[in-house]
Amino acid sequence: MTELNVARYAKGKRPEFYADPAMDEAMSMIMVLSSELFVLRDRLDTFEVIAEKKGVMLREEIDSFEPSQESAEEREARRQDFFQRLFFVANKRAAELAGNDTGERYETILKDTAEG
Repeated sequence: MTELNVARYAKGKRPEFYADPAMDEAMSMIMVLSSELFVLRDRLDTFEVIAEKKGVMLREEIDSFEPSQESAEEREARRQDFFQRLFFVANKRAAELAGNDTGERYETILKDTAEG
């Protein structure tokens, strides 16, 4: 059976909940990520239940697991990398505000640079 790869979209205008369309987009992304997280949690639960039926008590082992120092450091590095990517725009905006790096200032710099 051949599966067609057809984009499926709901007909009509997409509902808007916030005054800023970017907030609607961000919330949509958050909901997709949340859904994926719960799919992953359900799959992990399924894995644990199946393992337990086969005599492997993973739940307890997972709950009591203590990673090595090296493993803990690798996990922390991944976590920090994730948070840097997750909050990239917010951190950039905060840095711009802290440095008074406004769009107007940016445009002035571009103009001054172009004029040489």
